Amino acid sequence: MHCPVNTAGVPWANVQALRRRGVDARLVVFNRYKLHSEADWSLERRGGLARKQLTQWSALAQLLPKTDVFHFYFGLTLVPQSLQFPILGALRKKSVMHYLGSDIRGKSPEELAHGKKADAQVVGSFDAVRWVPEAEMIPPGLDVQAIEPSPPSDRTRPVILHAPSSRRRKGTEEVIAACEGLDADLILVEGLHHDEAFERYREADIVVDQLNAGWYGLFAIECMALAKPVVTFLHEEAVDRTQRELDVRIPLVRATKETLRTQLEPLVASASERRRIGAESRAYVEQVHDLERVADRLLALYARLMAKTGIR
Repeated sequence: MHCPVNTAGVPWANVQALRRRGVDARLVVFNRYKLHSEADWSLERRGGLARKQLTQWSALAQLLPKTDVFHFYFGLTLVPQSLQFPILGALRKKSVMHYLGSDIRGKSPEELAHGKKADAQVVGSFDAVRWVPEAEMIPPGLDVQAIEPSPPSDRTRPVILHAPSSRRRKGTEEVIAACEGLDADLILVEGLHHDEAFERYREADIVVDQLNAGWYGLFAIECMALAKPVVTFLHEEAVDRTQRELDVRIPLVRATKETLRTQLEPLVASASERRRIGAESRAYVEQVHDLERVADRLLALYARLMAKTGIR
């Protein structure tokens, strides 16, 4: 059972991948998100704290008899954590706490101590491991084969696309400043439903992700799957570990606020360079972020957890 949110659509994607492998996997959420509304069961929490807690406890009572593994996301559990993990442990149910990025970034060990109560912790990158050193790294997955590549065009005035979920966190003002005077058109994609936004991504020749976080997320992965060159800020130590442990070369174009314009200039000037990096980006996503590979990692994790209970 994956729960209780569908942040960035990652839980739903994981559930779909597991189902294709014959696993009885389902997603239960507190409430459906506007941008990622997919779920098998939405509790539709309403009212004050007492009413919400009643809804959550009722759901847990229904799920406990038929669930072997509770896979939690974003630092959240179905009921208060002080009770959630002891209950699961007493009933020999296994649990996973799966962090997705902003739920751990910049937090202290004390703030993340609750996750240690789960039987396993998961992060999506080697950059995030610095906050949860004991976590297993499982990259976010994408149904890559369902995405038709849309390589950059050879137009002389390319389109640069930036899609900030938060202008402050993504460094949008610096992106706008870096693009001023370039022989290119900057498009900002904000406030759109994911499906509509994704169609805008297809129109891009160059994509700028973020300049603050130090790693990339689903937006960059989707654009790489479309065979777009993506420019973003990456922490060097995380790049080195990723390339070493996964035996890959990360094709993202690395930039800081100070170097963004310098990194954009050759991409603006050369259509062939845009297409070359775009092709490498698609190949990288196929190797690292394909949902089938992610399903392999999840199944291996569950198998190790269930082996400790003697359940096969």
